[in-house]
Amino acid sequence: MTETTKKLEGKVAIITGGASGIGEATAHLFADHGARAVLIADIQDGQGQRVAESIGSQCIYVHCDITDEEQVKAMVDWTVQTYGQLDIMFSNAGIVSRSDQKLLDLDFSEFDRLFTINVRGMVASVKHAARVMVEGRVRGSIVCTASVVGSKGGNRRTDYVMSKHAVIGLVRSASKQLGEHGIRVNSVSPYAVATPLMCNAHQKEAEEVEQMKHIQIDLHCVRDMVQRGILNVHHVNTQDQLADLLTQPLSRQRTDSLKNKIGLADGSSILRGHIKEDSSNQAQDHAT
Repeated sequence: MTETTKKLEGKVAIITGGASGIGEATAHLFADHGARAVLIADIQDGQGQRVAESIGSQCIYVHCDITDEEQVKAMVDWTVQTYGQLDIMFSNAGIVSRSDQKLLDLDFSEFDRLFTINVRGMVASVKHAARVMVEGRVRGSIVCTASVVGSKGGNRRTDYVMSKHAVIGLVRSASKQLGEHGIRVNSVSPYAVATPLMCNAHQKEAEEVEQMKHIQIDLHCVRDMVQRGILNVHHVNTQDQLADLLTQPLSRQRTDSLKNKIGLADGSSILRGHIKEDSSNQAQDHAT
């Protein structure tokens, strides 16, 4: 990668849930794009340390349980005190349902556990990133991991589907409230990605995850999918587009030019792959 293509040169980024899967791949992406500092915030201490060491000196691991707002606040404040500002928050940490969680059999203890992580934790991360960006007058970028099921229903995993609807609601509201401060708020809505989390949830191998969502992608290279920013979009250099979302405000003309290719939704930039719908709803039932 040449210096001219390093869209994140000098930026400071936090990635929650950065110790594995999409977060880990994105940490490498940010470093490759020239980020000055990449903080991996997670509770998987051993794995997080290994990822940080594999990236190099510009990446560090910080233990942070996003369900504890005080830990999130302390982590964000430490970042600003250490590096001077926060430019990017990739709020990616989340879990999937441990059982089918169909409505008639919904376990509310599991429901509360999932919402505490997927919704409360996401809100805390966005809130405190936005706080320091506003205080520091940083025209920053906040990106949240949502899901295609965040705009659809599902045949099971009711709590997970509801949580991703909440994430998209958060993104749309935050984008309206923070726009006056020059802060961009977007979300990435992938289908099932063969991360350790998804494979464990479905008790599947990576190849089986690929089959159940009918997408021709290399599931052994999650990093590549994140670099492209969205799944299965043709004739679009989405690695650069993802970096653009993180580093440059989208003009109206630029937004309009992307709508037919990456499905920008009103109120925020909701990135989705152009996946052929399965009329049986099998694809959305297995989506992340």
